[in-house]
Amino acid sequence: MNATHRSALVNFDSLLRIFTIPEGPDSTLTQIEEKLSGNLNEFLKEAIVAEEKPLSEIEHRFANAHIPEMPEFVSEHTEHLMDNLVAHSVHTAAPSFIGHMTSALPYYLMPLSKIMIALNQNLVKIETSKAFTPLERQVLGMMHNLVYQQDEPFYQRWMHSAQHSLGAFCSGGTIANITALWVARNKLFAPCEGFGGVTQDGMVAALRHYGFDDTAILVSSRGHYSLSKSADVLGIGRKNVIAIDTDEHNKLSIPALKLQLEELKQNNIRPLAVVGIAGTTETGNVDPLDEIAAVCQQHQIHFHVDAAWGGATLMSNQYRHLLKGIEQADSVTIDAHKQLYIPMGAGLVVFKNPNDMTSVEHHAAYILRKGSKDLGAHTLEGSRSGMAMLLYSSMHIISRPGYELLINQSIEKAHYFAKLIKDHPDFELVTEPELCLLTYRFVPAFVQQKLRVANLQEKQRINSLLNDFTIALQKRQRENGRSFVSRTTLNPHQYHQQSINVFRVVLANPLTTEAILDSIITEQQELGQEFGYFMDKLRCLCK
Repeated sequence: MNATHRSALVNFDSLLRIFTIPEGPDSTLTQIEEKLSGNLNEFLKEAIVAEEKPLSEIEHRFANAHIPEMPEFVSEHTEHLMDNLVAHSVHTAAPSFIGHMTSALPYYLMPLSKIMIALNQNLVKIETSKAFTPLERQVLGMMHNLVYQQDEPFYQRWMHSAQHSLGAFCSGGTIANITALWVARNKLFAPCEGFGGVTQDGMVAALRHYGFDDTAILVSSRGHYSLSKSADVLGIGRKNVIAIDTDEHNKLSIPALKLQLEELKQNNIRPLAVVGIAGTTETGNVDPLDEIAAVCQQHQIHFHVDAAWGGATLMSNQYRHLLKGIEQADSVTIDAHKQLYIPMGAGLVVFKNPNDMTSVEHHAAYILRKGSKDLGAHTLEGSRSGMAMLLYSSMHIISRPGYELLINQSIEKAHYFAKLIKDHPDFELVTEPELCLLTYRFVPAFVQQKLRVANLQEKQRINSLLNDFTIALQKRQRENGRSFVSRTTLNPHQYHQQSINVFRVVLANPLTTEAILDSIITEQQELGQEFGYFMDKLRCLCK
């Protein structure tokens, strides 16, 4: 797309046109719109180049720090974006792109997003979101019902109550987790006689008033980094996010949790919250939520579940049991932009008790007035778009049974891929899939044979070389551009806590077929054999 550059003029009439008159039927922008609406995945496949460019080359295309003095025609700028942005973007919807938690999107979200953008509602205030506010409240009620399954009178009473909120819609799991712990902090250090509460007097005064030396958040060592951000923002301190050991299945150890709580008590440190993980980012495992709930009830501690990834599993009657105990949580985070197949920027948190969010309530004279149904009174973010509309639409268009089919196929696909790895002589499954995540690595058969009889020192040397091999192989596969898996570092029990680099795959994309998974393993096996340096070094170590 190298059209001759034309000069546009800066005048008010020209500016009015971009607010009122759409592009003509033959314009680049109109053609792109038609292709996006016709076959979203096909357009992306054609528009995104397969050959990976160095980041430095892409940065060079965006190196000018000056705001343009001359306007561009819309179609010419669209071509500029196609050449410089779209062409070098990551094809997250590709069926062979199985390395991260992004996926293909339903086609209808494109036109519905245009409605949302055109209306440009601001969910902070009902005066700028008269219909969107009750819609978002209903979405929060639907998600609350998914988790807590209260009766109909409960939702009739609380869903649209001006003084209450069942949760908060936000931009993602990080803000949702911060909101949950914000509520937990304000409830723990609530106002009482002689103390204005942590919201007014701060953390130092709160600890002094309640007679504690410190406070802490407890989570498994597989906890998401957003919890450290939460501790930072809330004045708790990152060092006070205490990582609890996991068992051989990457789940929080209940004995370790109890031991840590006893130690905190002896040191006069009051736990702020215990966080259970429903779908760890690295391995997709689910903590023993029912057992954590029992411990929290015994010690009267806020129990939060980070189900940003795994929360959508509740849509499946067949696999809902994997999240047993989540209904006992005080708060739950779920990301709609993961397994609910909504575009990026859609997360939420729900609270079991409709009164909980009053602990973070804010008001102002010109906005968020007392008695109004303004959603901004209970959200960390102020101005927000109406992203809840897209989740509302998807829950109606896909429906719960439709989501169940999507969840079921992703979990079953993960089990298929796990079997593929276990049956291949040159691969090793590191973590079994519980949801639709798993980890594995390329370990030639002769290396696996040696590892079975090697002593600890030999294993450490071999695994150290395999770590470098895994990084090199993952990079080569990414550069080839045909498929993509991510990588992470684990300290599995079966490897004596030695750090090992592994491939990580997420099988949520409904367009990913078993044949594609077969081809990914074949590609990795062929690439692995091409690395003569690593293969020769491994043979030397395995003599």
